[in-house]
Amino acid sequence: MKKLYALLILCIAISIAQAQQTPFEVHADKNYTATYAEIINYYQKLVKGKNEVKLFNYGTTDVGKPLMLIVLSHDKVFDPAQARKLNKTVILVNNGIHPGEPEGIDASMMLVRDLLKNHNMPKNLVICIVAVYNIDGCLNRGVSRVSQNGPVAYGFRGNYRNLDLNRDFIKADSRNALAFMQILNTWQPQVFLDNHTSDGADYQYVMTLIETQKDKQNPILAKYTTNTLTPELYRRMKISGYEMTPYVEEIKGTPDSGIVAFIETPRFSTGFAVQHNIISYITETHMLKAYAPRVYSTYAFMQNLFNICNRDAALIRSLKQQADEQVKQQKTFALNWRLDQTTYDTITFKGFEAGHKPSDISGLPRLYYDRTKPFTKTIKYFNNYKVTATADKPVAYIIPQAWGKIIDLFHLNNVAMKRLVHDTTLNLQMYYLGDMRTPTRPYEGHYLHSNVQLKPTNMPVKFFSGDYVVYTNQAINRYIVETLEPQGVDSFFAWNFFDSVLGGKEHYSDYVFEDFAANMLKQDPALKQKLEDAKAKDPALAKSAGQQLEFIYNNSQYAEKTYMRYPVGRLMTEEKLDLK
Repeated sequence: MKKLYALLILCIAISIAQAQQTPFEVHADKNYTATYAEIINYYQKLVKGKNEVKLFNYGTTDVGKPLMLIVLSHDKVFDPAQARKLNKTVILVNNGIHPGEPEGIDASMMLVRDLLKNHNMPKNLVICIVAVYNIDGCLNRGVSRVSQNGPVAYGFRGNYRNLDLNRDFIKADSRNALAFMQILNTWQPQVFLDNHTSDGADYQYVMTLIETQKDKQNPILAKYTTNTLTPELYRRMKISGYEMTPYVEEIKGTPDSGIVAFIETPRFSTGFAVQHNIISYITETHMLKAYAPRVYSTYAFMQNLFNICNRDAALIRSLKQQADEQVKQQKTFALNWRLDQTTYDTITFKGFEAGHKPSDISGLPRLYYDRTKPFTKTIKYFNNYKVTATADKPVAYIIPQAWGKIIDLFHLNNVAMKRLVHDTTLNLQMYYLGDMRTPTRPYEGHYLHSNVQLKPTNMPVKFFSGDYVVYTNQAINRYIVETLEPQGVDSFFAWNFFDSVLGGKEHYSDYVFEDFAANMLKQDPALKQKLEDAKAKDPALAKSAGQQLEFIYNNSQYAEKTYMRYPVGRLMTEEKLDLK
């Protein structure tokens, strides 16, 4: 009877162990990633009877399903405000933003299980994990990534609206982005990780890493990540058997020519997190390595990141608080950056010899990497960026309530706003928009403006009861300034939020205005001289009757004052406003 009982217990134990195996682990060749249904089912079963983990659903994605967030807490605290009161450091992990890069999905499933075993949760952390972000793409399962070595099937990069969700954070066209903002601003993490798979060159590493570019990061946080956190991650990953290198983006041709640090602007997840003063990383496993080591290296990275952050939890919280306070006081904000190719660091790089041989298709030279010829070389690492555009913050921005999407996004991102009680005329600095570069084909559904030229003009402007006043004394100032200054690389203007101001609404009939304009020049010698000066400088104007009429109209009292005027005002001096 005892033997039968023991056998029964053993069978139950084996059954439980097998039940807790992930779909990735169940497959002998480890070349499988879980389907969406398997992901949800796994977590729902895993958390039953466990009090150190809780599942939450946030928002609704474009495919109609909410984002599942797994929250792990050693102290069983699942209220974000209470976690902050208990001085817990929060880490947010995002998986499956590109479902064809699913290592983070499978690695997180294993790591959550292992952290729950024997109550192995880091004491100083609350860990939040998005099970799969691009649910839409995860459900669209196939084999579209032809250059990638497994898994056998996986999701599609685009979501249900065919958006690349890792280009959508600042513009938030997708419901996925809105749900993510709700998670980020509810839990307010100090550290953020987004798991990916790389493409590009061939080399010896399984894991590469993108960290927030040091010249773009808040300097208080950059000092810690550059000197402590990032070097420690590299050291521990080497011990784990997955030596890392910075993400491989070649400056010219192949990695041995040098590699470039990735600059993640706010359209990307980590660039968006940086606007919230959050330490951010992207893992990029190498697409040509087998799927299993890619999953296990992602597991090792998360484990090492959690362990270091658990050790440095109090310091990380303190640095985040210092960064928030510094940003509240900061006066000048960078809006765009350019790689500095005159300076570089050097790193040791383990690659494969590259060469060229005739293509079997075209007969022309083609690139190849020879894995029989590994090398270890010292290469250039270009990791310095120069600021190319800045703006001094005003005392406050005034946003007309008509621009509702901006107001909604500001609410989601915890931007403090007040509203005018009465219709009010304010003396403000307004921008008139000049030349800009706009492509002829859309990028992620938008015709992205760049090289925007501005003419600041001080003028009285009437605003209305209910219009919004956003003071720039907030920890979220980077988000405020970088979105509202139209010359910014990922500003709301750049993403076409304000394109309606680029079209005039009033005009004139040429044959009627001819006589009217002639009379204006007779009565206004200054306007006549202004026209003559402009003609002398611009031969095209001097030869065009239509352009001269347009010049007179645009320099008259009849000109449409709102045409090409950016609608967000800049309050430059302290002024007592009646606000609610």
